[in-house]
Amino acid sequence: MTDPFDIVTCYTPGEISRYPAPLLGDFDPVVIERHQPDCHLMVQLPDGALTARASLWWKSSPPLDDHKIGCIGHFAATEIVSAQGVLNAACRRLSDQGCTLAVGPIDGSTWRRYRFLTSRGEEPRFLMEPDNPDEWPMYWTKTGFEVLASYFSALNKNLAFEDPKVMRAGDRLAEQGIQLRNLDLENYHRDLRAIYDLSLDAFVGNLLYTPLPEIEFFGEYETIQSRIRPELVLLAEMDNQLVGYLFAIPDWLRGPQTDTVIVKTVAILPHRKVSGLGAWLVANAQIAARDLGYTRVIHALMHENNVSRRLSARYATPFRSYTVFKKQL
Repeated sequence: MTDPFDIVTCYTPGEISRYPAPLLGDFDPVVIERHQPDCHLMVQLPDGALTARASLWWKSSPPLDDHKIGCIGHFAATEIVSAQGVLNAACRRLSDQGCTLAVGPIDGSTWRRYRFLTSRGEEPRFLMEPDNPDEWPMYWTKTGFEVLASYFSALNKNLAFEDPKVMRAGDRLAEQGIQLRNLDLENYHRDLRAIYDLSLDAFVGNLLYTPLPEIEFFGEYETIQSRIRPELVLLAEMDNQLVGYLFAIPDWLRGPQTDTVIVKTVAILPHRKVSGLGAWLVANAQIAARDLGYTRVIHALMHENNVSRRLSARYATPFRSYTVFKKQL
């Protein structure tokens, strides 16, 4: 039985732009040039309508055990038949390239958009949170994908609480010469450079990690510079060298009078001398948020087995979950 659609393969923004169908929605074909997938697939019906899409990466995909990984990202679909069509075509193409495991959704790198929101809860979407139609994860599981990793966001509504154990650890760290300061917006690029360099070391052991080109990292942070409150970005330094940082930002999706801060990233240089620094940074960020008049802090997008989730459990209750999927090829 033949499929009731065609699979269109594109490699450049110009090729994709020849198909101005509604499915493209807010997907800018220029993103292909920035993210450089190895190909882009689309499902096209006989009447010319596009009903599903996905980009593939296999040349620069992340390591995972003994597998050769192929990444599937930029996914969208209007219904399950087209979704399964593009996902099956993606898996065949990745297998043809020697991949043994397909993972997604991931736009080529965990520095970019990845994960499906799989349990929504009651809270509204927050700033920089991935979102998707609720049926999309089901499209993947119906095509044979299984859970690779789970992530959670948690909410702290009690910013008055300060963990005495964490504060004692902070005193010890201060005695060792670790000092906290805020992001310096007057020297934004200097501080970003230090944050970028530390991130490359701190995240190297994370699931599906690959290095992010410097120009892309700076580009992402330049787009949000005007939304940053420097009091909520903490840099930990020892001997004038950055050894950890916490990046938090107000949840501007709630409006200019938002009561919520999002802890987006906590990164610590791997070193025994900074044990306990992550917890100290989180505690100080919550104190800073409280002092600025905020009443809630979201601990965002934590891996189920990451130390950040254990830190969060001191204060916050999970309210949302996300999933990365895998499929043996």
